[in-house]
Amino acid sequence: MPEFDLDKLPETEEELDFTDIEEKYQVPFEEGFDTIIVVDNVPIVDEIKKDKLFKFIKKIFKTAGDIKEGGIDMPMEIDPETGKLTSKGYLFIEFDTPEQANLAVKQLDHYHVDKKHILGVNRFTDIEKYSQIQEVYVEPEEEKFVEKEHLRSWLTDPQARDQFVVYRGDDVYIYWNRKTEPSEEVHKRNNWTETYVQWSPLGTYLATFHRQGIVLWGGSSWNKIIRFVHPGVKLIDFSPDERYLVTWSNEPITFGPNIGPGMPFGTEDEGNQTIIWDVHSGTLLRSFPSSTTPDGAPNKITWPMFKWSSSDKYFARLSPKQLISVYETPEMGLLGKKSIKIDEVEDFEWAPSSEKDLDKNGDKKVREDLISFWTPEIGNQPARVTLMQIPSKEIVRTKNLFNVSDCKMHWQSNGDFLCVKVDRHTKTKKSTFANLEIFRIREKDIPVEVIEIKDTVIAFAWEPKGERFAIITTNDPNNGQSTQGNVTLRTSVSFYYLEKAKAGKGNENANFKLIKTLEKKTFNSIFWSPRGRHVILATLRSSTTYDLEFYDLDFEGSSEQKEQAKIDPGATLQLMSTQEHYGVTDIEWDPTGRYVITSASMWRHPTENGYTLWDFKGTQLQKHLLEKFKQLLWRPRPKSLISPEHKKKIKKNLREYSKVFDEEDAREKSSVSKELLAHRRRLVDEWNAWRKRIEKELIEEREAAGLPPVSVRDTENVEVIEEWIEEVVEETEEIVSDEGEDN
Repeated sequence: MPEFDLDKLPETEEELDFTDIEEKYQVPFEEGFDTIIVVDNVPIVDEIKKDKLFKFIKKIFKTAGDIKEGGIDMPMEIDPETGKLTSKGYLFIEFDTPEQANLAVKQLDHYHVDKKHILGVNRFTDIEKYSQIQEVYVEPEEEKFVEKEHLRSWLTDPQARDQFVVYRGDDVYIYWNRKTEPSEEVHKRNNWTETYVQWSPLGTYLATFHRQGIVLWGGSSWNKIIRFVHPGVKLIDFSPDERYLVTWSNEPITFGPNIGPGMPFGTEDEGNQTIIWDVHSGTLLRSFPSSTTPDGAPNKITWPMFKWSSSDKYFARLSPKQLISVYETPEMGLLGKKSIKIDEVEDFEWAPSSEKDLDKNGDKKVREDLISFWTPEIGNQPARVTLMQIPSKEIVRTKNLFNVSDCKMHWQSNGDFLCVKVDRHTKTKKSTFANLEIFRIREKDIPVEVIEIKDTVIAFAWEPKGERFAIITTNDPNNGQSTQGNVTLRTSVSFYYLEKAKAGKGNENANFKLIKTLEKKTFNSIFWSPRGRHVILATLRSSTTYDLEFYDLDFEGSSEQKEQAKIDPGATLQLMSTQEHYGVTDIEWDPTGRYVITSASMWRHPTENGYTLWDFKGTQLQKHLLEKFKQLLWRPRPKSLISPEHKKKIKKNLREYSKVFDEEDAREKSSVSKELLAHRRRLVDEWNAWRKRIEKELIEEREAAGLPPVSVRDTENVEVIEEWIEEVVEETEEIVSDEGEDN
């Protein structure tokens, strides 16, 4: 301790040195005040309205966490004009934990109290930092530009090949499809996912599942793009334009002291299971609880929980038998701040959009999104299908239905038609049948055509971008029985087309007509090519039957067949191939409609797992039996940037383009043949070299052992003797009549 000297005392208080005391008792801002926030632009009030303002502030900020008792401090001063004690327009709030304070800054900065008051929320420690900023501006060093990989680089492949992902055992593989040649491996990673993988709708990202959340991968190097923290996540869904991601976990979000800076959740997320994220920034936009029944019990989970409009502008979810909640992006708030209440509503679907909804510049026309929903019979009120415009919520069409057991809504991919498959029963309810109620969306007043089907419809599918559809029906008594899983139903497949309107008459005379019905089949699934025209009929997940049939609905045959097609539309329906794939569980068309893969996953079938690659005609190109094979998915492609006019030009000159591709195929086959011959020649040379080396070593060993050399066989003077052996395999006698000679 330094000695005390009276002669060295400072003359004034300003000369006193307190540095040693300040160092000893200094309170670091980062440790002592990190639970406090400063709120600016608060409404200025007098002492009478102070409590009311505090109550309002607590209501807003309690969503971020627990405010300490007496944790709100608002400086006040006497107003010289009124003489009253009034606030200064800012206040301090102290939370229990720093995480809660950080969450308040993140969520409530720029909060709109009213038009004049937008709150500015900052951490108290940040204000001290900002006060110490140097007055002289120092330009920061410019970071070196690092070019990022293009997330759609696979589309630039010179051969226009498609990729697919295979999940097998603990490994995930990305492959290029090479037709009849072995697939080219692009990337492989062990333990890349814990449950399964999923492509985004446009193929930009590959999503992998992990205990703590979802990771998106992409680019030519398959690097991690972004990570979304959601413990126990089981299901995901992307919006159509890949802007938003929906995740669901069976584990409700829990909020407590263990939630660290890496966790994006706040107290308002506690107990919720569904989260919507911004894919580009990784920001948590909103979380939702599971829907409940009117009695408060949780509803059964149906996925996707939210259904997106084709424009990505709206998304909606159903609370069964209660209401439909439509939300707007990017605010994620309820449209009109309230749900659409619809008593007993069972299901809904958004209408797709197409190139018809675009103007000449390729921009979306000013046309509202359309939603369809149905309600069952309630007392004397019939069942009803309704079309409603969003956001105006204007009802544009309704259709009453009677004696309804169930409904399924199927939109055509262009949004031109809506087919409602109505399962109906007789008044005695002893027998059932079906109706197809087809709404013509783009025609005036949206007329509805009804097609009566005598049997039960078990499958329905529109031709993509076309005006045809296929249905599978059955009158098998085993349908719906508890033993059906071990029984393959006898079914029929029917194809329908839209008959063109007669010259000089309107579209009301153009009805859907039957093309052809295929009887005595066992099919239960329909798989149209994404380009239309070609279709696969399949018997999936059966224990006894694994049939596949490939059809062409526009088969160009002989000139006689073309003439017959003018009278009989079924004349162009051609069976291209009949095949079988033991244990088939899944069928995947590639985005171009040129190739299709059938697979047998270990998740659904215990033996002979693997996949088979076919062309659209049903010709087998490759077959792979893979142990522990789980999943295969083609990589989707975004919409083509080629204009409709350019597409027509390409189709018109297709033969000229095909010559180029034929030459490329020939060169590829030639190069493959040369590679194969070179490989075989190399193997023969290696064999001959090995043989000479062994013979030399043998001679040296025998000389060292004092043994006579082995006589070398004379390969030049060799006499080859061929012996032919004839064997009677079968003998038949035939009596030839000699009547011709008599005549």
